Amino acid sequence: MTVKIYVPRDAAALALGAEKVAKAIAQEIVARGLDAEIIRNGSRGMFWLEPLVEVEAAGKRVGYGPVRASDVPVLFDTGMMSAGDHPLCLGEVEDLPFLKGQTRLTFARCGITDPLSLADYEAHGGLAGLRRAVSLTSAEIVKEVTDSGLRGRGGAGFPTGIKWKTVLDAAGERKYIVCNADEGDSGTFADRMIMEGDPFVLIEGMAIAGLATSATKGFIYTRSEYPHAIAAMSEAIGIARRAGILGLSVLGSGRAFDIEVRTGAGAYVCGEETALLNSLEGKRGVVRAKPPLPAYKGLFDCPTVINNVISLASVPVIMEKGAAFYRDFGMGRSRGTIPLQIAGNVRYGGLYETAFGLSLGDIVDKIGGGTRTGRPVKAVQVGGPLGAYFPRALFDTPFDYEAFAAKDGLIGHAGIVVFDDTADMLKQARFAMEFCAVESCGKCTPCRIGSTRGVETVDKIVQGIEPEKNRALLADLCNTMKFGSLCALGGFTPYPVMSAMTHFPEDFSPAPMVEAAE
Repeated sequence: MTVKIYVPRDAAALALGAEKVAKAIAQEIVARGLDAEIIRNGSRGMFWLEPLVEVEAAGKRVGYGPVRASDVPVLFDTGMMSAGDHPLCLGEVEDLPFLKGQTRLTFARCGITDPLSLADYEAHGGLAGLRRAVSLTSAEIVKEVTDSGLRGRGGAGFPTGIKWKTVLDAAGERKYIVCNADEGDSGTFADRMIMEGDPFVLIEGMAIAGLATSATKGFIYTRSEYPHAIAAMSEAIGIARRAGILGLSVLGSGRAFDIEVRTGAGAYVCGEETALLNSLEGKRGVVRAKPPLPAYKGLFDCPTVINNVISLASVPVIMEKGAAFYRDFGMGRSRGTIPLQIAGNVRYGGLYETAFGLSLGDIVDKIGGGTRTGRPVKAVQVGGPLGAYFPRALFDTPFDYEAFAAKDGLIGHAGIVVFDDTADMLKQARFAMEFCAVESCGKCTPCRIGSTRGVETVDKIVQGIEPEKNRALLADLCNTMKFGSLCALGGFTPYPVMSAMTHFPEDFSPAPMVEAAE
């Protein structure tokens, strides 16, 4: 019986040597005359174990990791083909604590299936949601998504169903679905993992969105820094077209929908929906004033749904299992699951999908295992480079949109970056202002000028120049940017700056400079 050996081709695994490991395994299979095949799967999201090699034997998948190419001959010598023991042996992968505690709905297949095998996708529940959707009217699909409580997983958490209904009801000869895959936040990788590890789920989600809103064309807008994701999505779209999942008649329904991948140059501001639309149209990626909203006048002035990758990839399971099933997970108005991306100075960095409601402390200390350095956690930034810094005093905050907003924070794309007690929060505040100054599209004055003045003001505090006066000026600048900027880049930059200044005031009172003795 052919033994299946899984080696991830996820970008994170490749960065850690997965390609060399796969080649070494292939050489051993040939040299030893073994009956085995290598399957290049996506990552399970346990990056401290990558490259993670899995061997499927007797219906079980046993993991070994992290594996280097030099480890491969010894692994075969010690019986890896029959799940033999070795210091790198992790046992059954599904029993690993990091995986066992998760609720994987959106990422149910990621790391398990061959990403470009449609048969594998269907064998693990794929297309069940789309098949149900083609039997429903557009309004019925929209109601199902609305009733599920799904909210945007890439920013402010706007209800997905309301956005879809607006586009469905909007007048227009053409309508579009735009997938925002411009994953630019530091410490985030969920979009990339889906595109590389389970591309068909995104295609299925976009097709359902098309049926729900009468849109006939979809675009996946991603960044040039994601070559592996671009290649995987492009190949998967071709497979889907040939299988009749995309095209003039989706699954024989007589309703048309097709998808193209478009690549941006990597401007952070193009993660903002209207700047993204400008870039997609071939224009400079600058923010548009609103109204009109993209739902009424979006891509090429047509009604347009713009959703994040995870929002769209969550739709198939909702359509398959029903709104009530999905809504049963979570807390308050935050329903379903959220893929936490744990990064920074942390022991167990990776992707952890769970229902909303875990406390920040449990995420950092229990799931993430504290800092990699072993030093105390000083701060955690949630929501990318524009997210607030939370001190340990706020670690009882549940992971919930409203709970974070109540503490002047935001969930955003659910990136969680951990810092130990050596971090200088004054420097982090300067970084936030500098990041905004560099990435600003220049459309509005508060963002363009305010961020530059912010860097100058922080530098004065660092130098001990009128610190009290400049701290007040920095707070005033943040207030102007928060309420005066056209988009979230300038509007959210105050979150990391003000949270650093509020929760870590000691870092904003540097010791006075002492002149060297002559």
